[in-house]
Formats: sequence, structure tokens, C-alpha cells
Amino acid sequence: MNDCPARPAPELFTWEFATDPYPAYAWLREHSPVHRTTLPSGVEAWLVTRYADARQALADSRLSKNPAHHAGTANAKGKTGIPGERKAELMTHLLNIDPPDHTRLRRLVTKAFTPRRVAAFAPRVQELTDRLIDGFADRGEADLIHEFAFPLPIYAICDLLGVPREDQDDFRDWAGMMIRHGGGPRGGVARSVKKMRGYLAELIHRKRENPGDDLISDLIRASDHGEHLTENEAAAMAFILLFAGFETTVNLIGNGIHALLREPEQRERLQRSLAEGGTELLETGIEELLRYDGPVELATWRYATVPLTLGGQDIAAGDPVLVVLAAADRDPARFPEPDVLDLARSDNQHLGYGHGIHYCLGAPLARLEGRTALATLLTRLPDLRLAVGTADLRWRGGLIMRGLRTLPVEFGAPGRTEESDAPSIL
Repeated sequence: MNDCPARPAPELFTWEFATDPYPAYAWLREHSPVHRTTLPSGVEAWLVTRYADARQALADSRLSKNPAHHAGTANAKGKTGIPGERKAELMTHLLNIDPPDHTRLRRLVTKAFTPRRVAAFAPRVQELTDRLIDGFADRGEADLIHEFAFPLPIYAICDLLGVPREDQDDFRDWAGMMIRHGGGPRGGVARSVKKMRGYLAELIHRKRENPGDDLISDLIRASDHGEHLTENEAAAMAFILLFAGFETTVNLIGNGIHALLREPEQRERLQRSLAEGGTELLETGIEELLRYDGPVELATWRYATVPLTLGGQDIAAGDPVLVVLAAADRDPARFPEPDVLDLARSDNQHLGYGHGIHYCLGAPLARLEGRTALATLLTRLPDLRLAVGTADLRWRGGLIMRGLRTLPVEFGAPGRTEESDAPSIL
């Protein structure tokens, strides 16, 4: 008999937890795999931490995405502390609705956001990547979050949506406000959301009159059995593609580079493969980085529509359920040696971009940007290294996303690409 008392439950959602949540998630998987906790907002919710339970929950139709199913108590201002209490026209998007509305909207958006469109966008992603690296390659140092991981996806998604290049710096400023301060409804964040929403509404109106070869124009043109997206639906979809599409990629690139710099053998293995012209390790490597330290820590909110049992735990109707993707993807019951980074891991059905009908629509674009960013950076700056100790890095402690605030690096100055003298587009 073991007389040693069990270690107490870890404290969640602290700055220490944000720095390295994986030991806490390991404790939860072992001792309380479907765990009731109080979130920083004051809302009580269930955290699902084991892979099998997480995969089940992500595909369970009894768990709704509609905040109207939440049974929480409102505060003095009538707020329940959950997302979805902002203007309705911003909230009618794929992350907050269920079938049949979800089925209709996703089908319409899929007609516009095709794999062919993403594949055709690859040269533009490469051009943006090279020009951003040109901006700091001669200095021998950079902050790879602010100078690389952040601007790359924001300019890319703006191009894809059809935002004119002369307006893209405004989007960078608005997105920067939201990513620095989270999705809260107050102050500068609220002003940025309002400005972005107003701009998108105006842009959609213009493109209805003069459509172009871009994603917003295709969203407007998309139809299914005579149905089209309304103007509000198109604006909400553009907003969520912009916001979710860029922040997940910021964290994929930032977290991925950080992991490779901490695991030099894996980084050198990838660099050798790239130098030999191989792509297989890059392909499997992106999937492993999504599993090992992915950009989305918790899947977006779900609410039980009926009493149900998940992982042996009874959940009442109306209770919020949050699937912890970061915990599920380190579950030793699913992944051998889950805390080891193995870029060649083959059996890697991670949940980094979700599962089921709400699987991330923008995952192909994020993967394209991630592969291009990492391959180009490691090829052009082969001696890349952290400029500070790991303990000096600071993480953004949000509920859904997890990523670095800054990533200071040092490297030799290898020079610029052949097109580096061209006028900057950024």
C-alpha cells in the first residue's frame, strides 16, 4: 500500500500555468479527466483532457455551439461571462451555430474557400515570407513574433479575402490590439472590433457592386439550391476567417520555432532534409508541432443540450464543456512518448484543428503558411538561436489560444533574396 498522499490538484490559469500547462494537464488526465473548474471569468465549466473523451466530445451532437444553451447565472449587468454576448451580426458564424444553419453556411463557405484556391496562393505566401525575412536578415537579430509570425498570416489572409493592400496596415493594427488584449469586449479591443466590422461591411458592399478574384467576392457569389450568404453572414464569416485564421497561424509558427530551437537535434534533422530537397519530414513535422505544442489550447465553447455522461462524469444540461486539445494531444494512451518531439511521427491523428463537423475550415491555409515559414526561415537562417533564456520568455495566457508574446532570436546575417531590392509591399 502506498502511504504517500496524492499531489493536490494543480492551480489552473495562472501565469505559471500559461508558461507550461502540460504537467497540470497530465495530472488532470490521470486524476480528474473530465474536470469541473471555475474559469477566470467566473464561469464554471467542464474540462475534457483525455484523447478518447475529447474526440467523442468534439463530434457529439448533444454538445451545442450555440451560447443560448448555456444555463449560467447572469451578473448585475445581465452578462453570463461567456462569449456570444456581442452584436448578433458578428456572432453568426461557423463557431457559434449548429446544424442545420451550420451545414448551410459551411457548405456555402466551402464553395469559396477551396483547396485549389489555397494551393494557388502558395507563391504569394512564399513572397510574403521572403520579404519579411529580408526586413531583418541583415541585422543578425529579430523578434520573430512581431516581425515574422504575426505579420505573415495577417497580410496573407487580407490578400486572400481581397482587402486592398493600402488598407492592410489598418487590419494589422486592429488585429494587434485583439491579439495583445484578447477578445474582451471593452476599451481598445471593442473599438478595433467595431472598426474591423464596419470596414468589412463596407468592403462587402463594394464587392457586391464590383466583384473581384478574391475570397470575399466568392463568398458573395457562392450559392446552394438558390441560397446565398446574407451581407451580415458574409461579414461575420470574413471576420472569423480573418481573426481565427491569423491568430492560430501566429501561434503555429511561433510555438513551432520555439520547440525546434529547444530541440536542436530535431531542428538539424529537418534542416538536413530540406537541404536535400525532401518534403516528407516537413509534412510530418508540421503535424507533430501541431500535436506537441499547438496554437489552440482549448476548443471553442460547447454547451450540453441534455444531461449526458462523458468520461464517466455526469454533465447537466446547460453546462459549458471545453475540450482541452493540448491535453488530449499529449495523452500517453494515444501517443507513445507524448512529451517527446518527433518530427517523423507517423501515426499522428492529433486534434490540433479539432474534429467532426467543426473541424477548422482554414487548416489547409495554416499548414501552407506554417510549412513555408519554417522551411524558409531554417534554410535562410540556419544558425538561428534563442537570444534569451527559455525562462525569460513570456506567454499570452488566454483561454482558447496559447502563444508567445515575443520570440527574440539571434543568427548570422546571410544576406537577402534576389528580389530584395524590389519596393516593399508591407
